[in-house]
Amino acid sequence: MAGPKLDGAGTEKMKTLDEALMQLHRVHGLVETYALAIKRSQPPATYLMPIRRALPTLASLLKWQFGLISDQAMALNMGVSRGSNEQVRVRMLREGIGALRQAIDVAIVRVKENHAEEKKAAGTPSAAG
Repeated sequence: MAGPKLDGAGTEKMKTLDEALMQLHRVHGLVETYALAIKRSQPPATYLMPIRRALPTLASLLKWQFGLISDQAMALNMGVSRGSNEQVRVRMLREGIGALRQAIDVAIVRVKENHAEEKKAAGTPSAAG
């Protein structure tokens, strides 16, 4: 079933959110690869750098329309750059990715609610006449 028809601003916001969701899926894959590398006792730096480069890109995509979600992504990036145990860092990344996904899902629902165009029923007389 197709969703409601959106106005112009809603369409642009949905495009932004769809792109952000794709980038978030990519970051999630990088986080899981990083977690496997730690489990296998491989050097973590080569797996952590792509994550630290991808999070600001995601934040800059969301910045103009969804500032709070962008701030969440930057806070996650800041937390990852702090020195800590690798297992703690993986847990922080997984929780942060989950929170970002939830925030984007809520934003998608809100955009659909706020920017849906109402359809006029054909054949009904207008209220002005």
